[in-house]
Amino acid sequence: MLGLIIAIIVFNLIAFRTNKRLTTSQIVHIWSFTVALQTLIDTYIDTGYHGYWYFSKATNFESILTLTVVVPPVNMMFLNWYPFRQSLYKGILYILCWVIVITCYEAITLLPEPWGYFNHGWWNLCYSVLVNPFLLVLVLNYYKWICKIEKLNRY
Repeated sequence: MLGLIIAIIVFNLIAFRTNKRLTTSQIVHIWSFTVALQTLIDTYIDTGYHGYWYFSKATNFESILTLTVVVPPVNMMFLNWYPFRQSLYKGILYILCWVIVITCYEAITLLPEPWGYFNHGWWNLCYSVLVNPFLLVLVLNYYKWICKIEKLNRY
């Protein structure tokens, strides 16, 4: 639990203190989208197929924290620092760097408690390396869509 609390504090402090790009509306959209997507994926892989779980296989309160206040600020940081005005190559390199960072963080969460809170069933870090780029691109495209909608609604 200690690792989770530290992650919540650090990720949220960094996300909100370094944010220069995202408006309040965009933060709410990204936060809501992230919680919904994370819940959908975790319900499918965790509850349905026992691929991984937080703390224990049983449904528990602590899992709510992982779904609601750990991943959304990470997506905020990802979007805030994304090189939108750079080449496609730099965008792909940026995503790959984030996949490495996220995978390293996942490896840390696999440590025994009190530092770790994540457990693998049949899931492993290789699956995360393969899936995370798609999830990051999904978040990126959702953000672009929200920006387009906001731009259309200004007039």
